[in-house]
Amino acid sequence: MTVDDTGSGADAEGREEPPPRSSPHERGESQSARSEEDPLALRLEQLILGAERRYTPFQAARSAGVSMELASRFWRAMGFADIGQAKALTEADVLALRRLAGLVEAGLLSEAMAVQVARSTGQTTARLAEWQIDSFLEGLTEPPEPGMTRTEVTYPIVELLLPELEEFLVYVWRRQLSASAGRVVQAADDEEMVDRRLAVGFADLVGFTRLTRRMEEEELGELVEAFETTAADLVAARGGRLIKTLGDEVLYVADDAGTAADIALRLVETMANDETMPELRVGMAFGTVTTRMGDVFGTTVNLASRLTSIAPRDGVLVDSAFAEELIRTKDAPASEEEAAEAVATAEKEGEEPPAYRFALQAMWPRPVRGLGVVEPWLLTRRNGDTP
Repeated sequence: MTVDDTGSGADAEGREEPPPRSSPHERGESQSARSEEDPLALRLEQLILGAERRYTPFQAARSAGVSMELASRFWRAMGFADIGQAKALTEADVLALRRLAGLVEAGLLSEAMAVQVARSTGQTTARLAEWQIDSFLEGLTEPPEPGMTRTEVTYPIVELLLPELEEFLVYVWRRQLSASAGRVVQAADDEEMVDRRLAVGFADLVGFTRLTRRMEEEELGELVEAFETTAADLVAARGGRLIKTLGDEVLYVADDAGTAADIALRLVETMANDETMPELRVGMAFGTVTTRMGDVFGTTVNLASRLTSIAPRDGVLVDSAFAEELIRTKDAPASEEEAAEAVATAEKEGEEPPAYRFALQAMWPRPVRGLGVVEPWLLTRRNGDTP
């Protein structure tokens, strides 16, 4: 929980002083607020956290051996709300502070990097926790019998699920960490670990804004969930990495252009075969990408986004660098004339002809906001090949 660090200061020798005592009126309000808290909510908190409330933010920081300023930065980075100096923190909060501060003291992380670790972890797990409560637990805690309340079944359900979900979370994290570490150690040099050449794709549902005005909220939510689930499964299965979902849009990357191209066309084909889904358009670019906290940035990402906005319905547009990469890797011919020549040469020499998977059609150059004039290419499967 984020703390309010305005109440702590330092004396002339730099030592921390406890925050000013609250007035009797303020203490009365705090005690009254705590006494009015839902007993079940408090029991659930203790069950999930595995400890009782014991510390104010100042006491937790002091027990962990860190300054209030650093403690505040860590807690805010994790995404927790200000709680002033209420006694709401546990031994687990103290231990987390000690661990982060210990990594800094040992020289394994800089202070800025430790804050970044806290922020990335907080943002990722916050979304996971919200989903689990909103979707998962709500369905499981429907009263099994008339007359029972949701609160009467919530505690035992959480008690049963908590250790299993915790183990599964750690397993998935370790798997993802292993995959990510593998990509890093295979990088050509240190710079490539941060600024890498990747294929970036945006897939966008056409006419989504109009749909939001026509559909009920529940229907719209189901459509978005189906789209995100389908996209996430397909991207993962074909060897890409889903970076984020934005309701009607998904952003993914792949290490090579061929993989990204296959994902894009499969997305379009899958959505086209689903009558409940709007049409899809995809824009892709290939080039240097900066990665930060699991997200991607840079001109390549911006270009992919812009190409999505001008792509045809159920179509895929790529930039010239993406097209050149497909040609270089022999995933696509530069032209059908070149493809015919390659086939004739292979037959003449008794060799297997190139197995081009994709076709590229040059489109008219056009100005793109913020990026000047670009030369898009329309990507399709060659000769009507099916996946």
